[in-house]
Amino acid sequence: MKMNLSGALAGRKTRIALVLAAVVAGAAFFMRSESPKPAEPAKVAGASRPALTVRLTAPQTESWPLVLPANGNVVAWQEAVIGPEIANYRITEVRVQVGDLVKKGQVLARIASDTVASELAEAKASVAELEASAAEAKSNAERAKELKEKGFYSSQLNTQYQTAEHTALARLAAARARQQAAGLKMDKTGVLAPDDGVISARSATVGSLTQPGQELFRLIRGGRLEWRAEVPSADLGKLRAGVLATLTAPSGETVKGSVRAVAPSVDPQTRSGLVYVDLPATAAIRAGMFARGEFQLAQSPALTLPQSALVLREGFAYVFRLEGEDRVAQTKVELGRRLGERVEIVSGLNGGARVVETGAGFLADGDAVKVVEGNSK
Repeated sequence: MKMNLSGALAGRKTRIALVLAAVVAGAAFFMRSESPKPAEPAKVAGASRPALTVRLTAPQTESWPLVLPANGNVVAWQEAVIGPEIANYRITEVRVQVGDLVKKGQVLARIASDTVASELAEAKASVAELEASAAEAKSNAERAKELKEKGFYSSQLNTQYQTAEHTALARLAAARARQQAAGLKMDKTGVLAPDDGVISARSATVGSLTQPGQELFRLIRGGRLEWRAEVPSADLGKLRAGVLATLTAPSGETVKGSVRAVAPSVDPQTRSGLVYVDLPATAAIRAGMFARGEFQLAQSPALTLPQSALVLREGFAYVFRLEGEDRVAQTKVELGRRLGERVEIVSGLNGGARVVETGAGFLADGDAVKVVEGNSK
């Protein structure tokens, strides 16, 4: 009996061990068949994720002006120095200040006229006296002539009366000249503007004594300014009277003018010549300013892109050109002229290319992008 029980128990253990082994093997096979392959999904996810959503633009061919850049100073077209015409008289009144607009003949200052007025009165009195003397001499000469014809006066006496008449007339003429000079001197007590313009400097002060050659005011004639641009001698032949010029004031405002004249000589030190550009009256520029500008020579076609499409890296300009459906390639380009918000592309890009319009600075060569519709031109 003992032997049968132990044999049956041993067989049951064996069967249980076999069942457990089969269960373990089945579970291992099931887990191996259900486990995912991690490499392939990661690869697919990385390939389909765009780096940026972009809008594309295409280069445009436009007619742009050929320009010649230059630098120069803004100066007065003509500046008149106004001084007193009579010396050693005190200034009693100053009527204008720097920056005032004045008209031709307007009184800028007054000089003391009391002494001059007395000189004029004296000259008038002298004229009146000599007019009476000249009238008397004339009457005596006529009477002497009549009496000579009747034989009462000798030729010598008649000559004396005629000479006295001429002398009186000469003295009268001299007195009238002195009166005229005194009158002119009286007029000079008012310092007048020689032309329309703007007062650019004033040194006249009330109470100061006028001196010969003294400067009282400076006047920009007509308020006209001009830009004296320095242009290399090799480019002077491209410019002529009437060529348009555009200046950029220190404030950033643009001012348009036209060439009035080109200097006939060149500075031997700088090898540059002056080009005189007439400027309109504007508050954006003032005499003495330094200004940059450019001359518009002619029109020529230009392949242009918006400035936002450019990326500056390591001193060079790049754009990101679309290749295929969703990849961009960094492309080096050479820049030319600028007009407003657009830039000329001289080389590195053809007219049929499509490039990223904005946000290119966040891209790298070969990045995947998502393109949206509504491309701007």
